[in-house]
Amino acid sequence: MSAPLKVINLGLPKSGTTTLGEALKRAGLRVADWRIRRGQDGPLRRFVGDLMYQSYFDNGDPLAQLGGFDAFTEIEIVRNDLNLWPQTDWALISAIRERHPGSRFLLNTRDPAAISASMQRWSNLGKRRLPGSSVPGLPIPYGSTDAERVRWIEGHFKFCRKVFENSDDFLEFDIADPEAPKLISDFLGIDLPWWGVANANPAEPAEDVS
Repeated sequence: MSAPLKVINLGLPKSGTTTLGEALKRAGLRVADWRIRRGQDGPLRRFVGDLMYQSYFDNGDPLAQLGGFDAFTEIEIVRNDLNLWPQTDWALISAIRERHPGSRFLLNTRDPAAISASMQRWSNLGKRRLPGSSVPGLPIPYGSTDAERVRWIEGHFKFCRKVFENSDDFLEFDIADPEAPKLISDFLGIDLPWWGVANANPAEPAEDVS
């Protein structure tokens, strides 16, 4: 019997992670996006990234507390005194690969300048949380300008490409590419009945809910 499908997205916030999560959810996958919500199979309101690290350090399996999910589409957390970025951590990524053979890793991208601009508009993410937190690749006090964020975003893309170089368990795609749904569908071996825009960023800062 083949192992259950596990999909881990390595994308950064405001790069289309919510759209990806919605597409996978409508395809029938059980999706954990940022935190565990009411009605989901897991510790209510706990952050996905926090649960991954807790399990990794408890028993070596980052997904030990997340068995009720097939896909994890936004896994970092930088709020509530937590500053965790599993998608930048080779030790954690390799532990998932070892404990869950057949896992599939996605990297959703956008134009880095567009991601940076969206971060700046999204509540206090670009104004306070990023420059005020020692994010991997973006230590304090960096991250308050577009130029600094763009360099960090580009660096993360390069990290993922290097880590998964020549690997068949990794797919990079541009969220704006019309071919993205087909690429994802073929890569995961599932049909995607929906593809659109979820959690669109308003022109003015919105309440920070994700």
